[in-house]
Amino acid sequence: QRLKAAVHYTVGCLCQDVAEDKEVQFSKQTIAAISEITFRQCGTEGHFLILCRHAKRSTVTIEDVKLLARRSNSLLKYITQKSEELTSSNKEQKEKKKKKSSAAKGGRTSGEQVTVTESEDSNMA
Repeated sequence: QRLKAAVHYTVGCLCQDVAEDKEVQFSKQTIAAISEITFRQCGTEGHFLILCRHAKRSTVTIEDVKLLARRSNSLLKYITQKSEELTSSNKEQKEKKKKKSSAAKGGRTSGEQVTVTESEDSNMA
């Protein structure tokens, strides 16, 4: 019961923020309906997490989250978009780390190393 009250309070705060930002009003019935839907949805997702636990899995992957969100096309699209953004951001960070570590080791970038190799090959001919 306390959890349900906490969800209702949080939804009310979020609705108030949106109301101020978008200059709209939310009725108490609307906030109560959103709270109830949110609480029920969390119950469904909690059940999903319990199933993962029974399957002896300790990690929930992005694919699991997408599976859970499949009922809402807009939510699934949003999660997929954010997942792709995170993936590309992680790749960029890894590439930057590789460049920094290779530059620190040899004092050269990979482009400079290729240039040196090519000039050495032409001297041998």
